[in-house]
Amino acid sequence: MALTSDRVVVVTGASRGAGRGIATALGATGATVYVTGRTRQEGDAPLPGTVQATADAVSDAGGRGVAVYCDHGDDTEIAGLFEQVRDEQGRLDILVNNATTLHDALTDVGPFWEKPLALTDIWQVGMRSHYVASWHAAPLLLAAGGGLVVNTSSFGGRIYMHGPAYGAGKAAVDKMSHDMAYDFKPYNVAVVSLWMGLLLTERSQRVFEAEPDKYAALMDTVETPEFSGRVIDALASDPRVMEKSGQVLIGAELGAEYGVTDTNGRTPPSHRAFFGPPTTYGDAVVE
Repeated sequence: MALTSDRVVVVTGASRGAGRGIATALGATGATVYVTGRTRQEGDAPLPGTVQATADAVSDAGGRGVAVYCDHGDDTEIAGLFEQVRDEQGRLDILVNNATTLHDALTDVGPFWEKPLALTDIWQVGMRSHYVASWHAAPLLLAAGGGLVVNTSSFGGRIYMHGPAYGAGKAAVDKMSHDMAYDFKPYNVAVVSLWMGLLLTERSQRVFEAEPDKYAALMDTVETPEFSGRVIDALASDPRVMEKSGQVLIGAELGAEYGVTDTNGRTPPSHRAFFGPPTTYGDAVVE
């Protein structure tokens, strides 16, 4: 993998939230970061943030941000993203698959049949889009002589969280990461699924502000989106990163292992004790 300041990175779904924080933190290492999303102008989405604003934040942090407007529900647009990276860079060092569709009804209380079928869109922009992006990124990762693919996920892949559509999507991402790692192993490309904690994103900030007393106890456990980016940087810098390939990893635990702190100087806690350990998969191979 290239030296930190020479890295070429793609972060999908980066107009706001986890993607924006991850892209900004990786930009702070001096990397060239391609950031994708659909939001061109403020007001186009219910939450603040645009693709260009994230690219500017990457540049302000010390890297080079490149905004790419991309609908990850469209395979043609995903292909165009990686064609641009190939034409401009010729290689890719880190791919962070973060683009995900989260329906407004996701957190509604009730059984799945009382919620809209559109919740299954997370299988398209989430599970499938991660696969498509990784498929297009593979030749560029091999051209770099090795690299890292991070699929952002959550404890929802293991426990009941937001219902079966969400859980199935996250569990699929976790298993897909394991199997991609098998195929990439001979080429020195590591693949992991990263379970992030409770993130202080634009969406969660609104929830906290609406009911501050209800969520006050959680504020000491939240992670900024930048923390995940710092953890990914440390993972990519680990000369033994291939030993972690194929695993589901808890971001907070990786942070503790690598001595990574959040932007506020804190070390976020792992939620393993409450939600349980990461999913593990066997090594048996049938072809």
